[in-house]
Amino acid sequence: MEFEGEEKSNIPLLQGGRNRGRATSAQTLGNIVVSILGTGTLGLPFAFRVTGWAAGSLGLMLAGLVSYYCMLLLVECRRKSEEDTQETDKPAQTQTYGDIGDNAFGATGRFLTEFLILVSHAAASIAFFIFIGQNLSSVFTSFYVTISSSYFIYFLLLLLEVLLSFARSLSLLAPFSAFATLCNVFAMAIVIKEDINKIGDHSFESANAFKGVWSIPFAFGVAVFCFEGFGVTLALERSMAKSSKFPWVLLQAFLGIAIAYIVFGSFGYLAYGEETQEIITLNLPNNWTTIIVKVGLCIAITFTIPMIMHPIHEIIELKLRSCRWSQNLCHNSQTKGWLISQVARLFVIVLLTMLATFAPGFAQLMSFTGSTICALISFVLPASFHLKIMGSSLAPWRRVVDYCILLVGLVSAVYGAFAGLKATLDLFL
Repeated sequence: MEFEGEEKSNIPLLQGGRNRGRATSAQTLGNIVVSILGTGTLGLPFAFRVTGWAAGSLGLMLAGLVSYYCMLLLVECRRKSEEDTQETDKPAQTQTYGDIGDNAFGATGRFLTEFLILVSHAAASIAFFIFIGQNLSSVFTSFYVTISSSYFIYFLLLLLEVLLSFARSLSLLAPFSAFATLCNVFAMAIVIKEDINKIGDHSFESANAFKGVWSIPFAFGVAVFCFEGFGVTLALERSMAKSSKFPWVLLQAFLGIAIAYIVFGSFGYLAYGEETQEIITLNLPNNWTTIIVKVGLCIAITFTIPMIMHPIHEIIELKLRSCRWSQNLCHNSQTKGWLISQVARLFVIVLLTMLATFAPGFAQLMSFTGSTICALISFVLPASFHLKIMGSSLAPWRRVVDYCILLVGLVSAVYGAFAGLKATLDLFL
């Protein structure tokens, strides 16, 4: 998951900025894969355990298809907005997701869009804290040393992320984004290899294809979380030298990623059945290959978290600079301004690490975030903006499709919020 305002910094091959770029189709394809394929993939086998391998596969395909269509809606909205501004001789301002929200519903649309993306990044950071804590705990368990994942989150990750918060240039951390992607691919390959070795003739007989209607929302939320990449859609399209090829390139990326997700989720569930854990790496045998995979993923994600958290810091610091008390305190002093922003960064990091220790689990957090926040970002907002910006120029059948997507997103968000609240109450009561 990436934030809309940091497209150029986080994706190695991304070019273009506010002007039409020079990226080739191959470069754009690689950027799409980097921006979508993430550590959330390792929670897919558990989602398949909850729903069944057939239902999970179908849910992934549907989530991917609707996400692909909604990304194209954003591109269409941007082009329509730019055409309208050219007709009025005003400079084009539709560069980001927030700009489209502003064009559709004014300041309210921009605030809602940026707020939802901000919350999604906070949830992703918490999920990665949980991932690192649980995997490092399992590594030490391999050597018969029991250490709670909370200790790693509090005493190791908190210290490292505080130190990394002093690095204000994301260009210093950008290589770790590519390294994290390589680690994800390597981990998926190792997991699939172990899955194939473990899958036997009995696997399909003992595995369930479908576990009931009420299990579908859980897997749907995980699938939406894994496909979420709307923050970089507009930048990716603008980065291409031939933007007319973007829909085809995006389709290729989504088909490839969807197939990889289905294979990975199905094989993991078929291999371990009802013993499939929230993070599939925790099912791997305790050998040096597994330890290397886990440690490599944890190192890569540790250096990737600051990129995910950067938009949170950026928005908070922007608000602080606009506050009168902050302006009076600083008196145009860059040192005082830096100290205030650093204190705000430390507060955010401490808050997120504390929330990570109370979160129910990696897969549960993925599902909740996907079915609520990501559903709003991926389905509700694009459909709403498309209906508003395109107006009466839309064909009737396209209006029907937009309203259907809008309804699905709202139902998912309401159900996800209800399920999340119920799970929280069950946890503390």
